[in-house]
Amino acid sequence: MEPSSVNNLRLRTPEGITFALPLAGPMTRLLAWMLDVIIVGAVSTLLSIAVALLGWMASDLAGALATIGFFLLQLGYPIATEWLWRGQTLGKRAFRLRVVDAHGLRLQFSQIAIRNLLRAVDILPGAYLVGGLACLFSRRAQRLGDFAANTVVIRAPRLAQPDLEQLLAGKFNSLRAHSHLCARLRQRVAPEEAALALSALLRRDELDPLARVELFRELATALRAKVEFPPESLDGLADEQYLRNVVDVLYRPKTAGL
Repeated sequence: MEPSSVNNLRLRTPEGITFALPLAGPMTRLLAWMLDVIIVGAVSTLLSIAVALLGWMASDLAGALATIGFFLLQLGYPIATEWLWRGQTLGKRAFRLRVVDAHGLRLQFSQIAIRNLLRAVDILPGAYLVGGLACLFSRRAQRLGDFAANTVVIRAPRLAQPDLEQLLAGKFNSLRAHSHLCARLRQRVAPEEAALALSALLRRDELDPLARVELFRELATALRAKVEFPPESLDGLADEQYLRNVVDVLYRPKTAGL
C-alpha cells in the first residue's frame, strides 16, 4: 500500500498494479447510515405489528420473539448485507459507498462482523460522535470499527457506460465454454479490478506500445490468478485478448457464448 492522498487511498497489488480508491467522507457515511436506520425502523415497525398480533394468542412467546427479532435485525442487517453485497448495505448502495479491506485484499466475514460489532462504541455518546470524530481525524476517514477491522469506506461514483457491444461483440470468447468458472470469476474479481481492466481496454490506443504490452501483461497475470481455466481455453490467447475475454464475462454475464 502507498500513502493515501487527502481524498484517495492508493493501493499497489503484488503484481505491481497501482489504483486509487476515492475515500468516503464522514457526512456521506452519516447520510448512508441514516437511511439504513430508516430502513431498519420500517422493518421493526412491521415486526412490532406482527408481534402484537401474536401476543393475542401467546404473550410470552411474542415477547421472546420480539426480543430476538429486534436484536437480530439491528445487528444482522448490516452484517448480512455487507457480506452478501460485498461491502454494501442499502444505504451505502443508495449513496454509492462500499466497505473494502484497507490493503486491497478480499473482504473477510470477520472484518464485517468486527466493524459492525464496534458500531456500539462509535455511536457513543450519541449521533455517532465518537465515530464521526475518528473519521475526521483519521488519514483514511476510518471510525474505530474500521481501525479494528482494517477496513475503509470508499466512494464508487457512477461511471458512464461505454459501448460494450462495439468493444466486445463479434469476438470469440473461449472462456464462456466453462460457465461455472465464469461464475467463479465474477465472484472473485472486485469491482475496482473490473473497472481497471475495462479502462485499460478503452484507452489502449492512447498508450505507448511498450507500456501497453506491459500493462496488459500485469493485468492478465493478476486476473489469471483469480480463477484457473483449462489450458485448452487459453491456448494461443495473448494477454490483451485474455483481458478482453475476462471483461466480456464480467460486464456481459448473460451474453451467450460465441
